[in-house]
Amino acid sequence: MTKTKKRLLIILTSVLLILAIIIALIAWGNKALMVNEITVNSDKLPEDFIGFKIAHVSDLHNDEFGDGNYKLISLIEKCDPDIIAITGDIFDCHRTDVDVAIEFAQKAAQIAPCYYVPGNHEQRVPEAYDELLKAFDEMGVIVLDNKAVKLNRGEHSINILGVSDPGFETDYLFGDTESVLRSHLNELMTDKESFNLLLSHRPELFDAYADFDVDLVLTGHAHGGQFRLPFVGGLYAPNQWFFPEYDAGLYTEDNTNMIVSRGLGNSLFPFRIGNRPEVVLVTLEN
Repeated sequence: MTKTKKRLLIILTSVLLILAIIIALIAWGNKALMVNEITVNSDKLPEDFIGFKIAHVSDLHNDEFGDGNYKLISLIEKCDPDIIAITGDIFDCHRTDVDVAIEFAQKAAQIAPCYYVPGNHEQRVPEAYDELLKAFDEMGVIVLDNKAVKLNRGEHSINILGVSDPGFETDYLFGDTESVLRSHLNELMTDKESFNLLLSHRPELFDAYADFDVDLVLTGHAHGGQFRLPFVGGLYAPNQWFFPEYDAGLYTEDNTNMIVSRGLGNSLFPFRIGNRPEVVLVTLEN
């Protein structure tokens, strides 16, 4: 073998090795669950809710982390949450598997009370969504379909509100989703003296949440921007397009805090880069 051929062979082997490492890292990163801990402070939080913990789960897209999602369930269990908030897209409309979503919720409900709002993917598969709702009703998962409930703890209470994805009432991508959301918030936000926790799928509607002085909003939908770059953040999110403003983490405007979960599963894009699937553990403080 000539020296030239040897050099080419070394270069080719090196390139293949680098590609193999990159593929392995991407594959690992798409299943390497993590907990993102965020503390939210509010003067309106009642004393009995100081230290209250919420496990925020979003955008599962009927993905599985271990057989029967045991890795995900184990991770949530270790968080020891007071409640579990599920903010939509629990199954995927392109490869719907309701059984995975039901099994996850059934196991999660054994850890802590579960509160759920649907995302845009549930809207696209009505029959599967009806099956999901029936199962949730039987297992005691609280569906906040444009509803509000009061959560008591000791001598105090907070309000937990939920809005269904605006796609149930208007076009998912190009409809007037903000008007739909505002109409529901106008009906739900009747007790502004109390601490209000809102579950909603859409982070791009942050201005509306802030206008209604919602104390804390838990959202998903953006998938962390799918591909994340250091110092840049996410590259693309539905309804926010390229370089989304609200892709992950905590955002604050006046008295309103919004947490955007990077989510767990994938949909049209079958993988994510630099963007590990997460459960957000929210701790409330005063």
